[in-house]
Formats: sequence, C-alpha cells, structure tokens
Amino acid sequence: MHRNEIGLLRTEQVNAKYEMLDAMSVSELLQAMNENDAEVPKAVAAVLPTIEDAIEGVVDRMIRGGRLIYIGAGTSGRLGVLDAAECGPTFSVGDDEVVAFIAGGEKALRKPAEGAEDNPELAVTDLKSISVGPLDCIVGIAASGRTPYVLGGLEYAKSVGALTIAISCNPNSEAGEIAEHAIDVDSGPELLAGSTRLKSGTAQKLVLNMISTVTMVRLGKTFGNLMVDLQISNEKLQDRAVRIICKATGATKVDATQALIDSGHQVKVAILMLLLHIDTKSATERLSASSNRIREALNNDK
Repeated sequence: MHRNEIGLLRTEQVNAKYEMLDAMSVSELLQAMNENDAEVPKAVAAVLPTIEDAIEGVVDRMIRGGRLIYIGAGTSGRLGVLDAAECGPTFSVGDDEVVAFIAGGEKALRKPAEGAEDNPELAVTDLKSISVGPLDCIVGIAASGRTPYVLGGLEYAKSVGALTIAISCNPNSEAGEIAEHAIDVDSGPELLAGSTRLKSGTAQKLVLNMISTVTMVRLGKTFGNLMVDLQISNEKLQDRAVRIICKATGATKVDATQALIDSGHQVKVAILMLLLHIDTKSATERLSASSNRIREALNNDK
C-alpha cells in the first residue's frame, strides 16, 4: 500500500454499523463498545504463533545480556513507555534492561507531539543514544504500521543486527515488511472511525503484556505464578512480598517477615532460606549458581 493511501488501512475504515453513534443512548454506546472490544482477544489469538517466535528471540538475546527496547509514537508510544515502566517494580529489571522511546520525548507522554512521528531520523538518534547493537530487541509499535518514526527505528535496528519486531493493527503492514517478526493484529475498524486508542490500543497492550510477561517468566523472574522478583518500594509491596513468601513456602506471616528481613528484602533468597532451611549466605550462593532461578536452585544438589 502506498504511504498516501491512509484511508485504505483497516484501522481507518468506517464501520457502517455505528454510523448513528451520536444518536445512541449511553446504554447502547456501552454495549456497542463492549461488543467491539470483545473482538480484540480473538484477533490477538490469530497471531499467537508469530508472537511466540518473537518472544523466543527476545529471551535468547536477553539471556545473553541484550535489552528489550520499545519505540512508538502517540498512543502506541505511550503504551510502550507504560509497559517498560512497569517491568521494573514487577520483575526487578533495571531501567537500562527494558527501555522505551516515544516520538517527541518525555513531553509527548502528556501532550501530543504528532509532528515528531513523521521524522524517521528521530528514532535513529534515540537508538544511537543507547548504542543499540546485535543483542538488543527493538519492538516498533504503530497501530497503522506506517509511522515514519517507527519505520526509521526498525530500519536502523535491522542495519546493526538487532532483533526487530513490529506490532501493528493492519494486515501486511509496512513495519512488518521491515521487521523480522511482524505481529499484525487485524482488530478491524474502530467504533469511532480512526480512533486507534480504542481497539488498536487494546490489542497492542495485550501483545505487549505477552511479550514482557512471558519473557520475564522464561528468564526466571517468577516461581510458579508468583512475582518473586518484585521491588519492595512501599508498604503495599512489602505486604505482597510477605504473602508471596507464605504462599511459596507455607510459612507463617511472622516467619516469612523475618526471613524477608534476614534476606535483605530479597524474596527469592527468603523463599530458599525457608524451603531448604539454610542461611542467607547459602541461599544467595545457591540462587546465583542456578541462574537466579528458584526452581533450579531447589533441584541443585550442590
């Protein structure tokens, strides 16, 4: 599709079913939105094999020290920033391990910087600023699949040997043609024609959830379905950490709290201390020798 033929994109099409949208009651509008949103998981399900392949590539590089880097503009860029920001407290990854760039910089998070998305060189500058290389994974997020900022970033990332992934909501997207992994979720026309913060935004959020969460699970950031690598930065997370330790070990709240304190507020270490009846130093060494994975540490005969 030629870049000027924007109106032909699925995300820009007008759904005749909702042509009287402004005449609907609140109840009818809510029902319509709910029905429309229900289409998104089905669209994501259709591309699960592609998402799987992409995640395998991300895990392979991150194990070897690579980074997960999101680039996007507007709503897509904000979703990338959100996902990156939440990886820190949830999985204890550093700010330099999961990174996000939005066209126009941080000011674009709160105020539109729509012109910035038309400049592919801005993405190149952003990626060069953190010395993107072959071990890195660049995820270009663009509902249209044609945003110049994203296209430029993917082209540059590809030229330096980085893994490239494109997330769009249009079949056969331009971004997908560039990327090694094209995750084109056909979520269909929007309830409000062209408003890609709706279904398209939801689809992109679901895919980003999958990429970051499954990657972190594969990297050993969980024990079962428990968040054992969370950062304890407030009272709520302190309470959650204690509950996680109790659930993982069967310990009382008192014993779990004490183990957490003794471990230096490291949930994984506290769990090993309680399950194996060992001290902090031994638990820390055992965890380190097991690639920081609790299940491997438990099965380690060392």
